[in-house]
Amino acid sequence: MDLSVEASMEQRIIISKSLKSELATSISECEHDRIFILTDETTLRECWPVMSRFLSLKNARMITIGASDSHKDLDTIARVWEMLGKGGATRHSLLINLGGGMVTDLGGFAASTFKRGINFINIPTTLLAMVDASVGGKTGINFNGLKNEIGVFNDSKFVILDTDFLKTLDEKNICSGYAEMLKHGLIANKNMWTELMNYDLHHPDLKQLQKMVADSVKVKERIVLEDPTERGLRKALNLGHTFGHAFESWALKRTPILHGYAVAFGLIAELYLSAVKTGFPTEQLRQTVEFIREYYGILGITCDDYNELIALMHHDKKNRGNEINVTLLGGIGDIKINQTVEEAEVKEALDFFREG
Repeated sequence: MDLSVEASMEQRIIISKSLKSELATSISECEHDRIFILTDETTLRECWPVMSRFLSLKNARMITIGASDSHKDLDTIARVWEMLGKGGATRHSLLINLGGGMVTDLGGFAASTFKRGINFINIPTTLLAMVDASVGGKTGINFNGLKNEIGVFNDSKFVILDTDFLKTLDEKNICSGYAEMLKHGLIANKNMWTELMNYDLHHPDLKQLQKMVADSVKVKERIVLEDPTERGLRKALNLGHTFGHAFESWALKRTPILHGYAVAFGLIAELYLSAVKTGFPTEQLRQTVEFIREYYGILGITCDDYNELIALMHHDKKNRGNEINVTLLGGIGDIKINQTVEEAEVKEALDFFREG
């Protein structure tokens, strides 16, 4: 299997065998007068030591931001712009984003907007970032209580996926990334879905996971290559996300949850709507819901939260007018984009989510 994926003319994805040499080659192929490394406090501690003695990074300048999604905001992006400016960054500089999805999203947005755009490389260190956030050209920050409300489409020059970084993750962060892989399996084919459903997240086999990551990335890249700016097919990647983003924003005001957990919960609601509206098989719905319940638990919403969740869904970027727009499935791999749901159907799906 060829593990190197040509994503577009702008971005190349590398499943790493030697991070040191692959990063050096990637840097040499990017215009750069200065190199900056963006980390958060966690990746500075857990991941930067692996790279700190690379000759290709000898004169790199470090920028470190706070960890967690609560720092994916205007204050943090302004600080990154400020640090780039103080460090002498020009339009010919290079930013390397080393971290999870928050770092690659925010760093990609910083690079895309500083001096009207500088080159950047993503080195994702979490499973979620490897299979989702660092790939596909979406960058951005949270704003006004909404996920990824401000951002642009812009590809990094390279994405280097080194699954050795997964050794630094706890079970919750493995599960978070795995939810996006489960989504990829649902929109791809039954064989991939079956493999994902049979994986033991309580005792993850990282060697097997490396192959599954490569397969998952290829699903996303095939879709992104065909529809880079989300006009049609790329909306398949939104499966689980209309409800998921609402759950995530709701939780942000209470007890924050990881993005992948919100997506997993969103999959329950949207697969239920798929069964009701577009004929998704109820047995596969049952199996997927049982898998999610086992590894992700529950989210403690009540019927009193429905109106707030619906209001959050109305703010979703996928909507047109005042309609709530979702991606549904007719079956595994049978994608139904641009499906409108009524508020009564949303409440029915939330009832199933709580009780099903």
